[in-house]
Amino acid sequence: MPFDYIVDPKTIEKNSFEMIRKLTDLDGLDQSQQQVVMRIVHSVGMPEVADKVKFSANACIAGQTALAAGHAILCDVEMVKQGITKRMIQQPPLCFLNDPRTVEFAKASSETRSMAALKLWGESLAGSIVVIGNAPTALFRLLEMIEQDGGHDSKNKPALIIGMPVGFIGAAESKQALWDVHERLGIECITLLGNQGGSAVSSATCNALLRCNIGEIY
Repeated sequence: MPFDYIVDPKTIEKNSFEMIRKLTDLDGLDQSQQQVVMRIVHSVGMPEVADKVKFSANACIAGQTALAAGHAILCDVEMVKQGITKRMIQQPPLCFLNDPRTVEFAKASSETRSMAALKLWGESLAGSIVVIGNAPTALFRLLEMIEQDGGHDSKNKPALIIGMPVGFIGAAESKQALWDVHERLGIECITLLGNQGGSAVSSATCNALLRCNIGEIY
């Protein structure tokens, strides 16, 4: 017996976002913020997470501008990297988690590879879009790096931090730390407070900004 279901991808997406708009409180958000929140809701299937999404004052415009200019996209794990829609970016996202140098750095300092990988971000960090969806240690280390480099006056800051690591050890704390210090450090950020997050959520946030840049709005 054949099943009755929609197969056209455009119809599926259109209908999905129409339903998300009905189920999600988007009051007080501008167009770009709404697109980000809806993409996050879509990625987890939970409208209630919308209340946990936080935007710094100029997060979306800073991210969209950096993406339009082709600045580097730096990812904490390969799953985040693979989740970013390639047709909308000018160069591949960067992830150094599996770089042999990262493995050696991590062994030498007895820290996570996600932390050690940041040593290889180097000159790519300034003006970049950082997308962290898995490793709270990477987010903590990034905040430490910005603080040590001069904080608000640092010349090596990313244009936007999408900080959404998932888990039960350090995830909620790292995101709360990002939100607590972003103004003092002069950081633009988008985060999802609490334990929820992950690769799909963080890459979906980046994709939402990319879609806004090319007018794919729901």
